[in-house]
Amino acid sequence: MPKISTQDLASHRDWRRIQLISAATQIALEESSASISIAAVAARAGLSRTSVYEYFSSSQDLVADLLIEELKNFGELLRSAIEDESDPIAALTIWIETSLNYVGDGRHLLAKSLHATTLPRERNAEIGAAHRQMLAPLSKTFAALGITDTARALAQLQAITDVATRRIESGAATAQDEIAVTTDFYIAGIKALANSNS
Repeated sequence: MPKISTQDLASHRDWRRIQLISAATQIALEESSASISIAAVAARAGLSRTSVYEYFSSSQDLVADLLIEELKNFGELLRSAIEDESDPIAALTIWIETSLNYVGDGRHLLAKSLHATTLPRERNAEIGAAHRQMLAPLSKTFAALGITDTARALAQLQAITDVATRRIESGAATAQDEIAVTTDFYIAGIKALANSNS
């Protein structure tokens, strides 16, 4: 049994899981998500393959955990960026700027790479929930604008930021250019949607 370097067994398991996730992240960033295997992660973490199987049932399960972790980190970044902003238009502007800067500096590439991997179907609900958490902080923002169809407003925001993301990735525009255009376009649209509810 490995030496436990944390206060208790539960803490040790958490620490070991983080170590394995970190090893998988390094492999994905240095090579590709397709290179993540139980053997590769075990070797990177300095453990036996059987030790890795104590935490993950397969390499796909590990990749799913890694993707969920990355989406949660992105969601937390977006939440913290707008949590102290009381002006709803300013909050939307900050959300778009933070999101597209994340794309522009390449931090989203890990999540994109992981999405391209075949993931266990039973993990789809968790991955979907992590995606929704990225948009969840905007619910009160839309309510402050008097928008009742929150699902529509969120879907429109997702669509326009997806377009901006593809343009940034292709080199067709810089993040700053897309932030300016996307913000102006979306804010105009959200104001029109708010006015249609009044």
